[in-house]
Amino acid sequence: MSRKRKELPVLEQITIEDVAAEGNSIARVDQMVVFIPYGAPGDIVDVKIDKKKKSYAEGHITKMHTPGEVRIEPRCEHFTLCGGCRWQHLPYSFQLKCKQKQVKDAIERIAKVEAPEITPIIGSDNIWEYRNKMEYTFSNKKWLTFEQLASGKEFPDRDAAGFHIPGAFDKVLDINKCHLQDDLGNRLRLFVKNFGKEHGYTFYDLRAQCGLLRTLMIRIASTGQVMAVMVFGENDAERINMLMSAIKEAFPEVTSLMYVVNTKVNDTIGDQDVILYSGMPYIEEEMEGLKFRVGPKSFYQTNSLQAYKL
Repeated sequence: MSRKRKELPVLEQITIEDVAAEGNSIARVDQMVVFIPYGAPGDIVDVKIDKKKKSYAEGHITKMHTPGEVRIEPRCEHFTLCGGCRWQHLPYSFQLKCKQKQVKDAIERIAKVEAPEITPIIGSDNIWEYRNKMEYTFSNKKWLTFEQLASGKEFPDRDAAGFHIPGAFDKVLDINKCHLQDDLGNRLRLFVKNFGKEHGYTFYDLRAQCGLLRTLMIRIASTGQVMAVMVFGENDAERINMLMSAIKEAFPEVTSLMYVVNTKVNDTIGDQDVILYSGMPYIEEEMEGLKFRVGPKSFYQTNSLQAYKL
């Protein structure tokens, strides 16, 4: 006979005191530390406990009574769902102070090392549209929110182009607009998604390991050069050529257009042949009079301006 799992409580009107690593915040209730994602210092909230250990608990906010003074409105419509940008509800200057404190605590309080003077973090001038590289996943298992599931409605169209949901490898959040890269990245991703749907392309099934549209990598260099690498999960030459031709015609600003046919289990293309469809086989970044050729498998710091600043 199975034992019924004990229902964990809802803590009402607790005050969030501080922020912690990995986007969590901290509250203390009856000498117990509670880790809560997406909280801000000063928030007065109700928290549903999801996991309880001897010395700490983890929970999520179910009701906001009073927002803390430091809290700001997140810019992104996908905030709290996609798993990235977990401090969008905090001012950037405050984020830097919190990260500085975490470094100091890691050295002095956790490692018990007497630290030298820690100079202030050098912040980025651009906190939006600064990434020179983004990767998106196509999936036939679009993530449905709790609200959508609770609505009782049918969602027959589950094709998505976006980011993996944290902790759910086979679910992908369909992204409308991401603010981390120039808007060209959004337009290109949505073009590929819509083209695929209009022409009956299959979106990748992450469990069954099949489907044509698999991933898309977009690199936008500070020089203005653009690379797009489509990754296909099946070798359908006719459909591949149709899509690549359509991208070339719709986005003349793409200076390096490539594709990969990847039928193995994982998404990495390091061991795969990259086929040049049009343009150059690389894009160029420039720094201090030096030019760097960046190919589809190259590593380059994702924030070009900040790399120069550092």
